[in-house]
Amino acid sequence: MTLSRTAAPKAPGPFRALLPGLMLVAPALLAIGFLYVLPLVRSVVFAFVDAEGGFTTAHLRVAAELYGRDVLFTIFVALSSLALIAVLSIAIAGYLTLGATPWAVAALRWLYRWPLFIPFIVAGQTARSFLARNGLFNSLLIDSGLMDPAMAQSLLDWRGLVLTFAWKQVPFVTLLLAGAMASVDRSTIEAARNMGAGRLRCLIQILLPQVRGTLLVGLILSLVTIMSVLSVPMMLIAGNPTMMTAMMAHRVTYYGDYPVANALGLFSYILTALAAFAYLRMTMAQRRESER
Repeated sequence: MTLSRTAAPKAPGPFRALLPGLMLVAPALLAIGFLYVLPLVRSVVFAFVDAEGGFTTAHLRVAAELYGRDVLFTIFVALSSLALIAVLSIAIAGYLTLGATPWAVAALRWLYRWPLFIPFIVAGQTARSFLARNGLFNSLLIDSGLMDPAMAQSLLDWRGLVLTFAWKQVPFVTLLLAGAMASVDRSTIEAARNMGAGRLRCLIQILLPQVRGTLLVGLILSLVTIMSVLSVPMMLIAGNPTMMTAMMAHRVTYYGDYPVANALGLFSYILTALAAFAYLRMTMAQRRESER
């Protein structure tokens, strides 16, 4: 009499277990690779390649010599815009969370999202007609008697860029912040209010520390958007200095000089990479503290 033994089924290998998931995400990964990663790598590489195919840093030197002021101007406008975006977003999201007037909260919640659906080119044209010397903003001040007509001046400079970028990005960051603040435990806020804390103190000392990560995410995404917009600086700034995106377009359009344009783009990559690195370091530090 023989005993038949049935072989136990083999456990699937790690690759076979991951294969269905990889097949599902493969189209998205391929799209990201071909549309974003490959052009990024190509632009970085060709910023250091000369006409003969050798390594060179001449393109970076040319970009720094000709467009150094534009790089500094871009950094200044980006940081100023982010500061204004942060202040306004915190104020609006805080009022949406802690506001005591229902109709004002409802009206603000309905109004603040509108710029989300307006393209940057429309925002640039609106700012051009609103902030010009004879634009709507100065006309309102003159008609109301708050400003003499001789004192009217154009805001189509760095101030116009900062206001336009802030007007366009504040709703996005506010939407993220308001959602994060709404998920905070209300008992801590009520306890602070019972102890006599005002709404401003609750916002700064209770809500804001708990949504700091969300605020940084919104600001980093806004920084990437500001660094990539072409239409707004071209419509608002007539001379120099201007944003790096306008200078890259000028270098390609009038000179066909892609290497120097790639070198200018490298400065944008470095700036956004530094912001992302700072955010990752802060996130990892917070995670290590929470695991202790």
